[in-house]
Amino acid sequence: MSSCKDFLDENPRSEVGEDDYYKTQGQAYENVNVLYRLGAPTFYGNANGAYQGPFASIPVMLTGYFENSYEGQEQINQYSRLLTRQQNTRIVSNRVNEIWRTAFQAINIANSAIKNIPNIAMPDDLKATLIGEAKFFRAFNYFFMVKMFGGLPLSTDQYASLDQDFFLPRSSPEEVYEVIESDLIAAVETLPAAIFNSSGRRVNKNIAAMALANVYLQQNKFDEAVPYIDIVLQSGHSLTPNTDLNTLSAFNSLRTSDLLDETIYAMEFDEGTNSGGSWPTYGFTASANAIFDKYTIFERVYGPTNRFLNVYEADDLRIQPRQFYHWTYTNPDNGKTWNGGNTAGVWYFVEEDALLNTGRSTKDRNIYRYAEALLIAAEVKARTTGVASAAAHLAEVRARASTTGETVAQITAQLQGLSVDQFVQEVWKERLRELPLEFKMWDDCLRTGMFPNISADVKGQVTFTPLVGAANGSGAIFKETDLVYPISLDELQRNPNLTQNTGYQTN
Repeated sequence: MSSCKDFLDENPRSEVGEDDYYKTQGQAYENVNVLYRLGAPTFYGNANGAYQGPFASIPVMLTGYFENSYEGQEQINQYSRLLTRQQNTRIVSNRVNEIWRTAFQAINIANSAIKNIPNIAMPDDLKATLIGEAKFFRAFNYFFMVKMFGGLPLSTDQYASLDQDFFLPRSSPEEVYEVIESDLIAAVETLPAAIFNSSGRRVNKNIAAMALANVYLQQNKFDEAVPYIDIVLQSGHSLTPNTDLNTLSAFNSLRTSDLLDETIYAMEFDEGTNSGGSWPTYGFTASANAIFDKYTIFERVYGPTNRFLNVYEADDLRIQPRQFYHWTYTNPDNGKTWNGGNTAGVWYFVEEDALLNTGRSTKDRNIYRYAEALLIAAEVKARTTGVASAAAHLAEVRARASTTGETVAQITAQLQGLSVDQFVQEVWKERLRELPLEFKMWDDCLRTGMFPNISADVKGQVTFTPLVGAANGSGAIFKETDLVYPISLDELQRNPNLTQNTGYQTN
C-alpha cells in the first residue's frame, strides 16, 4: 500500500457510519493511515504558520530559555514564557482548542480501527499490524495530552452514534497512563521490528518500544523502562558519525538527510505531496527576508536565548557555527548576507535548497532519535543497576559532540567515579544540549520536578533547583498552576462534565 517514496493515503470516512464503511482491507488502511498526519505527530512536525512554530515548541517557552520574536501577535508564546497564562486563559485557549480537537479526533479514529478491523476479512498478521499502529497512535495522542493538561476524558470506544454519551468527565492522569501503557505494550508485541527510514516509514516495534520507554521515564518508572529501551538499543539503530567537524558533521547530516539510522520516528514531508511549510524560515531573524526571494516572511519563532546557549561548553561541537545554530549566512546566488549579530538563528531548521531554489520544504522532522534512546538508557540504567552499566550510553552522545578528540572509552572512565545522583544530573544536562530543537525540555522539567539554572557567565555550568518556586530564564517564578495548560474553554462549554485546571478561567 505504501513505499518509502510515497505518502500514506489519507482519506478517512469519518462521515460514514461503521456499518457502511468498515468492510474492506483498503478501508482499514485508509483510517489507520490518516493517523500518521493527525494529532500528536503534527504537534511536533507541522510548521504551517510563518509566525508560530509547531505546537510542541510552545511548552518549551515556559522555561524562558526559548522565545518567539513575534510573540506580540502570537501571545500564547508570550504568556507561556512570562507564566501569565492564568489571567489570559481565553487567548491561550484559542490555540488550545485546535490541539484538543485534533488529538481527540485522532483518538476516535484509532478507537474505530481497533474496534472494527478484527471483523474485516483480511490476513491475520495484517490485522494485527494495523491494530498495533492504531494503538500506538491512540497512546501517542493521549501521552502528549496528559503531559499538557493532566487528567483527560478517557474513551477507548468509537463515537459512532448520537445515542452515545459524548460528555465524559476527566479521568485521572494515572488512569490515562494505564491506557497508554497497555496500548504501547500491545504495539510492541504485535508490530514488526524495523528501521523506520528503510522500511516504508511505518510505525514499528522499535518506535513503540521507544515511546513506551519514554512513557515510563516520564512517570519515573525506571525498572519498567529498561527492557523496552533495550529493545531499541538492540534494534540496529545507531548514532550518525562525524565525517568531519564542519559541513560533514553528524549534526549537519541530521539537518539534511532523511535516510539515517539514527532516526527512530519522524514526521515525513515531500515537495510534491505535503511540504514542510515554513520550517526553513524559522532558522533566521526577520531581516533574512532581504536576502531570499522564495519565502516572503522570516521569523525566529523558536530561538534560543544567549543564556540558554551557555549550556554548552566552548569546545562542544553543537555550539560551533553551522552545527545546531548560526549567526551569519551569505546567499551564494546574490552575495547578500544575513547577520544575526548577537542573536542566534537555528541552523538545524535551515534547508538551503528550499531557500535558494524550490521554496518547498522537504526535510522530515525527527520526533525520536537514537541519541535520545541512549540518554534514556543512561538514566534508567543508572537508577536501576548503577553508573557502571550506564556510563557508556552517555559517553556515546558526548563523544560525538567533542571537538577535542575525546573517545567513548575516555569519557566513560571519567563518568565512572560519579554517584548515581551526580551521573543522572549529567544526563539531564546532556538532554538539554542534544535535544533542545526537538522540544523535549519542558517534559524533562515536569518529570524531574527540577528546573535547570544555566549560568549566565560560565559556559557549560548548569545546576538544578525545585521547579515550583524557581525563576525561569525570563525571570518569572513558577507556580503550581504553571505545570499544566488550561482546558479548552470551548470544550468546557460543550461538555458540562469537564472541569478546568486550577488557576485558570472557566468562561
